[in-house]
Amino acid sequence: MSTPPLRRSELATPATNERMFAKAAASDADLVFLDLEDAVAPALREEARGKAVRALNDFDWGTTTRAVRINSIHTEWAYGDIIEVVEGARENLDTLIVPKATAARDVWWVDVLLTQIEERIGLGKRIRLEVLIEDVAGVAHAEEIATASDRLDAVIFGAGDLSVSQGARVDTNFRPREPYPGDFWYYARMRVLTAARIAGIAAIDAPYPDFRDPEGYEQDARAAASLGFNGKWAIHPSQIETANRVFRPTDAEIERARRNLAAYRAAEADGLGATSVDGQLVDAAHVKLAEQVLGAAGPHVSRGK
Repeated sequence: MSTPPLRRSELATPATNERMFAKAAASDADLVFLDLEDAVAPALREEARGKAVRALNDFDWGTTTRAVRINSIHTEWAYGDIIEVVEGARENLDTLIVPKATAARDVWWVDVLLTQIEERIGLGKRIRLEVLIEDVAGVAHAEEIATASDRLDAVIFGAGDLSVSQGARVDTNFRPREPYPGDFWYYARMRVLTAARIAGIAAIDAPYPDFRDPEGYEQDARAAASLGFNGKWAIHPSQIETANRVFRPTDAEIERARRNLAAYRAAEADGLGATSVDGQLVDAAHVKLAEQVLGAAGPHVSRGK
């Protein structure tokens, strides 16, 4: 199973807000997506496509993954979003984000259309996909959605629309209005996370709408990271640093992973299947955990010998 790409932070940027493009391109987000869906008024969604294409073509995005969130495939805009954005941006587009996926067929539909466009225009790369699971049907079919296409890099837990689909009584940060014992979204989060792990792709946590509450955002991020999520949406640039920090292993975790790997390799060279570090067992399971930690730390982190 390959290591999922770094997706610690995914910054949402409305495709109609041209003043935000330069700042988004220069940000430290692992991925920036230009939004054609919920952040855009219906009357402006077709016009927003051209603005997204110009932003992708005209700005230097550095190493940031360049993405566009299309409209749901159940709307009148989806096919036009895909055709106009892919044909307009070409190699300057890395990923499409598909919202409100309810079944594998939703991903399949986008995959087939992308394949046809790529072949027709002779695109020299494959456009990747990320999928939002934000509906009760999507939660129920999370595994089949996550494994529907080899284009998929991540599945994203969306609490906002899921609140509506579920009929949940929550506040504007999608937290329960009444006292609730534990994580209100634990079941849905774990369905999304489990599906991602089965598919060998990243799992991204939901946005936190109140960007003036950094403590609340960090609390949400730490809870998701503890479960195993790879990153979290940011609806404001001020949230990027927190996401990058929370979803990156600490220096102590990285150092421990390196030591465990080095000790295990040395033991392995002596014909042993396990060893100890600081009085604690290190076996094959700990090696896998160490490799996962170092993978999450980024490609610049050495795994040692």
